[in-house]
Amino acid sequence: MHVSRLILHDFRSYASVEIDLDPGATAFIGSNGQGKTNLVEAIDYLSRLDSHRVSGDTPLVRAGAERAVVRADVVRGDRKALLELEITPGKSNRARVNRGALPRTRDIIGVLRTVMFSPEDLALVKGDPSDRRRFLDSLLVLRTPRLAGVRADYDRVLKQRNTLLKSARGRRNVEIATLDIWDENLARTGAELVANRLRLLDALGPYLVEAYVRVAAASAPDRRTITASYKPSLDLAPDIRDQAVIQEALMDEIARRRQDEMDRGISLVGPHRDEVTLMIGDLPAKGYASHGESWSLALALRLASFELLREDDDDPVLILDDVFAELDQGRRQQLAELVGDAEQVLVTAAVADDVPGALKGHRFDVAGGEVVRA
Repeated sequence: MHVSRLILHDFRSYASVEIDLDPGATAFIGSNGQGKTNLVEAIDYLSRLDSHRVSGDTPLVRAGAERAVVRADVVRGDRKALLELEITPGKSNRARVNRGALPRTRDIIGVLRTVMFSPEDLALVKGDPSDRRRFLDSLLVLRTPRLAGVRADYDRVLKQRNTLLKSARGRRNVEIATLDIWDENLARTGAELVANRLRLLDALGPYLVEAYVRVAAASAPDRRTITASYKPSLDLAPDIRDQAVIQEALMDEIARRRQDEMDRGISLVGPHRDEVTLMIGDLPAKGYASHGESWSLALALRLASFELLREDDDDPVLILDDVFAELDQGRRQQLAELVGDAEQVLVTAAVADDVPGALKGHRFDVAGGEVVRA
């Protein structure tokens, strides 16, 4: 899979830009603030409907414009698809494939599949649990796009339930029947999300172990075992994957914590409270890993994702956004060797010399709002 053409209108800093892309490695070179990351962000957003830089849509639209449009020709084997996304802050976004409107914008997720590694990924190791949950759910939806609907349903139920709990806080007369309905909905959608997260970690684990060994070996041999384990907000046996069993366990825990939730006015049980614990050997990575180990682990998570998606289907488009400036020479070279056989690798860098020789395929210079093939 690769992107053969990218067209942007009023996306970020670009009023209009159109570039043709080739398989293999392509580097976008330009000083900070010139717009090189905006190009790869648009491709990644078209894949996941999520940005690695911001949580909302408003910053994606050029200042003064009402909406942004992202178009891309995507080649998959001998087939080509035109993907179009119209981003309008405050309104519903719209998506089309081959000029045909999709019933829901989220139906475009997974038509193009990307894996992006960026400096922000250090948060996967050092950041909050929400950063690791977001990583897991993003990968989950790329593998199984229908789960985007499950995640959206869960978020809606959680919001409604929190609103009810907040309004009931400190009151004795509460609509218990109404809360029971939201309890059931939370447990049902939450169980499906948890079950799929657990299965995803099972599948990702072997790739993560191998990726970390290969990345860390670039600087110093490190044979300690890497594990990523799921820590739910309830007592659940480690081998449980059955959705019905998880749903029942969620209902039991919700019932047990109900008074706490009513006192605090917030939902305390569910996948929104869960954690993914990353371990290097016997120690948790967060708080114990060195800076270099943290980078190796963050990179290994992305490379493991790439290999898992590749095993499922065609190669996803691999995006390396300003990564090489953060890595030492050994890790740079090792990374280039690990991804050199991907169908398409898109690289951004401020300095051309930061890009390893193995990834110096095609090149665009980015400056002053212009993107020029070198």
